Amino acid sequence: MTTHELIPTLRPLLAAEASAAAHGSGTDPGDLEQAVWLRLLERMDVADPPADPATWLRAAVASEARRTRRTEEREVAYAADPADDTERGPEQRALRADRERTLHAAVRRLPGRCPGLMAALLSPKDLTYREIAGQLGMSQGSLGPERSRCLGCLRRMLAAEVAAPEPRGKER
Repeated sequence: MTTHELIPTLRPLLAAEASAAAHGSGTDPGDLEQAVWLRLLERMDVADPPADPATWLRAAVASEARRTRRTEEREVAYAADPADDTERGPEQRALRADRERTLHAAVRRLPGRCPGLMAALLSPKDLTYREIAGQLGMSQGSLGPERSRCLGCLRRMLAAEVAAPEPRGKER
């Protein structure tokens, strides 16, 4: 079965599976769907289509939902911003400016559409997803997965430049 035949056949099943799995994982069903479609297309590039596409799809949705849950468990927000700008002293302003320069320089080095997307997300205009999608010429449903990929890439870039502790407070 070719990709063109497989997609319309699997679309309703994927929508139902992603919806069910998203509820349990706290993820957007559209993000799960897009991640599984991407997995399928990547697989089709290097191998034949799965022997049992429905079984493969169910397993891929479950795997992607688990991956999302694990990622969210490991991502812990800082209790306080290290360079909190509530203090208006010169040191705090310098730290904030340096942090912003580092962030914006890293954003400019991101691949593909990521610089434009991240610039729109960081914009002081506080744009909605609809406005960002229109500005970038992409579907609103693609923004979440694209944003996730861009943030992952940005995290990896910044981890090399900034000393960041590993999950659960362990130093590298």
